[in-house]
Amino acid sequence: MKVNIYYGGRGLLEDPTLYVINKMEQVLTELQVEVRLYNIYEQKNAISMLPQTLKDADGIILATTVEWLGIGGYMNQFLDACWLYADKSALATTYMQPVVMSTTYGEREAMVTLENAWEILGGLPCSGFCGYVEDLKEFRENAEYAHIIEKKVETLYRTISQHTKGLPTSNQAVTRSILRTAQLELSPQESEQLSKFVSDDEYVQTQKADIADLTSMFRDMMGQKQEDSTNEYINDFKVHFRGNPEFYAKYLFMVEGKSQPLFMNVMGEQLECHYGKEDNIDVYMKLSGSIMDNIVAGRETFQRAFSVGDMTAKGNFRTLRMLDEIFNFS
Repeated sequence: MKVNIYYGGRGLLEDPTLYVINKMEQVLTELQVEVRLYNIYEQKNAISMLPQTLKDADGIILATTVEWLGIGGYMNQFLDACWLYADKSALATTYMQPVVMSTTYGEREAMVTLENAWEILGGLPCSGFCGYVEDLKEFRENAEYAHIIEKKVETLYRTISQHTKGLPTSNQAVTRSILRTAQLELSPQESEQLSKFVSDDEYVQTQKADIADLTSMFRDMMGQKQEDSTNEYINDFKVHFRGNPEFYAKYLFMVEGKSQPLFMNVMGEQLECHYGKEDNIDVYMKLSGSIMDNIVAGRETFQRAFSVGDMTAKGNFRTLRMLDEIFNFS
């Protein structure tokens, strides 16, 4: 028989849970049980790999200390890792005994938290114990307390050796029918490999750097695309502009699909062209993007588009007719 002990405290000398764990190890060793202790605080950078140690265990002990509220951060991280990376088929045959010592209020709630978590993970529960310790020296010297701990360890031993079954619980029902937390559909081998990657700081940093590079690349691509969209039609008008020294006019094109109108200021042989609203416009025009594409491609003229109703205009119509003269797209 093999039993793993996972200690979720901070490893302080005055932690009563350490005394309880030591006592439990002694009893289990006397019962010819192979015991392995994992101090989670010593492996805080590799917690994601700890669930892989559950596979060969017949039973486990989750031991933690309530110092102010709840089961503590290390134990929470370990249970999270079990949910994400543990082999659930292995957990289904693994017994868990919760052990919670407290130096403040809340040991019973913490023990219930561990029991609920293990049942939701699909594991097998075993009767645990909890206690409040005000004076560690008195607690360690009390023979009755030591006897209680020994009896609880023997209960764990009998539960595992006899494969004791328990009645179904609502936690198990919730896991099967209600809980819908998205999980990766991975094989046990893939889960183990993923947990190794997660715990490998160098690998994680490399992945973050790669993601940052990809993000930067796509941002540049999106920026270039946006820039191209912003300059659309402007270069066409500038290339095909044929200025008239005596002609001055301001045009505003409202092209469907564009958030800003296209403004053109014809100043003799010079042309100012950009997107944005302006005042004192001589001719307002509204047309679709496809009609504008046809015009700049030379397949259509401004006059013909206006005549057939593909483009609407408001303003000086003589100035409108000048568009086909100063912009030669054909």
